[in-house]
Amino acid sequence: MTREVLLVVHTGRQHNMRTAEKVAGQLIDAGLRVRVLAEEAPELSPDCYLQVVEPGPEAAVGTELVLVLGGDGTLLRAAELARLADVPVFGVNLGRVGFLAGADSDALDEAVAAVVESRYYVEERMTIEVTAKLDGQVLVRTWALNEASVEKSSRERILDLVVEVDGHPVSAFGCDGVLCSTPTGSTAYAFSAGGPVVWPEVQALLVVPSNAHALFARPLVVSQKSLVALEIDQHGHHAVLFCDGQRQFDLPPGARVEVVAGETPLRLVRLHDTAFTDRLVRKFELPVQGWRGPAKAG
Repeated sequence: MTREVLLVVHTGRQHNMRTAEKVAGQLIDAGLRVRVLAEEAPELSPDCYLQVVEPGPEAAVGTELVLVLGGDGTLLRAAELARLADVPVFGVNLGRVGFLAGADSDALDEAVAAVVESRYYVEERMTIEVTAKLDGQVLVRTWALNEASVEKSSRERILDLVVEVDGHPVSAFGCDGVLCSTPTGSTAYAFSAGGPVVWPEVQALLVVPSNAHALFARPLVVSQKSLVALEIDQHGHHAVLFCDGQRQFDLPPGARVEVVAGETPLRLVRLHDTAFTDRLVRKFELPVQGWRGPAKAG
């Protein structure tokens, strides 16, 4: 049976495209078939792929995994294709921090060899399901790996909303927005907004206000079984719903956004079974000088 891989690339940089061609050539030489997305194919040499697919529900069906060359934004774009096909996604970071990537650019050859030999680790990451409603009518159903954020639609205006957990109001305030994040997203937008870092193994939802005008506007960590709702003031202004920075939806005054833990996790590939703590220290270049480790019995 022929093995297939969907290759997704951050286009716009010549270095990335040449790297993609090199990787595709290595995979083909090893006997794998390589698919690429129709929007990226014109940037690549025809010699480095055997099939061009549209970016839709069928793009990754039948593949072994989705291999991503780029940063976290590219991986999040590819994640939807992988999730729809129920296959893992393997990111090789060609960007800056690349927290979601399973390998960095200096391990590119090792990553390709791992794909060829099916020698890698797979982690399941919690997702969230997001529903926006108005007067009980569904406006949007979508999902996110990192976060769903409800934000003001204009710089000059304040967004007034109420935060609710499990059918009980928690607080109402004016703000720039509120994020509902997974543990995976705790090192992304939620981190920038002042939220806590949550280890991926912790099954929880984060609620992180952004620039809230209130005494009680602290980040909240609630159960993965909770339903978090954000209700926009019906006499206020329009808002915008962003999911992973990839999908954007306009919300009218009075809209209600509900967030729950998703039933379908996303599978992320890692080159090595590295502890999250070590990845955190390395990616953020945290100072750990003076650490002596656990005392040894003696």
